[in-house]
This record gives sequence, structure tokens and C-alpha cells, in this order.
Amino acid sequence: MKKSIKVVAAIIENENHEILCALRSPQMAIPNMWEFPGGKVEQNEELFSALEREIAEELGCKVEAYELFNDHTHEYEAFIINLISIKCKIIEGTPIPAEHSKLIWLKRENLASLKWAPADIPAVEQLINER
Repeated sequence: MKKSIKVVAAIIENENHEILCALRSPQMAIPNMWEFPGGKVEQNEELFSALEREIAEELGCKVEAYELFNDHTHEYEAFIINLISIKCKIIEGTPIPAEHSKLIWLKRENLASLKWAPADIPAVEQLINER
């Protein structure tokens, strides 16, 4: 049976209405694909707390999670991921890629130009259609 993991992902929008996109490094699972930054939810951890912790670890900045955005389950070859995207805002610091190859800010209408990890695509589509 495939392992199922629960993951939170940050939809971070700046004052220019651009969304933060993170490129997975060649060392990561599903390498060289774009995703919303985040990570695994620990046992008994609340979703917003998990996201705030993961962003502090991965990007070295503080965010405040404020709204559940998208909840999608995707089956990869090796595992099943329940990806919960949450809107949040940066309250302290500037995102710096610790684990990712690159971070970029993109307008909603340009999000489709990136090669997204399959689990992130429903949230990307929802963002593009949100305006």
C-alpha cells in the first residue's frame, strides 16, 4: 500500500499581487518542478501552525496563515499526497531558498508558464481563475 502524506503549501501574495513560486531542487523528490513552498504536517499539528513552521524552516521568514484555499489529493507513483494550500502573508523577513533551487514572484496570469508539480496544479488553476 502506498504511503499517504499530508502536506501544507503556502500561497503567499505580495503587495504587487504576485504569488511566490518555488523550484524544487534536483535532490528533492519530483525534482525541477515548481510548487508552492511548505511541507509535511506533523502528527497532531494544526494546519496553520504546520505551515508557519515549515515556511520559517524552508524560507527563513515568518508568515501568518489566514485562509484555507485548496485541498487536493494526488496519487504519485510512490506515494499519495493530500496537499492543502493555505493563503498567508509575510509578516517578518524576506523569503530565501534554503531547500529550493530558486524562488520567483509571478502574476496570476503568468503562473501557467511554469512546469508545476502535479499535486500543485489544482491550486494554480484556482489562483488563475480567481481574479
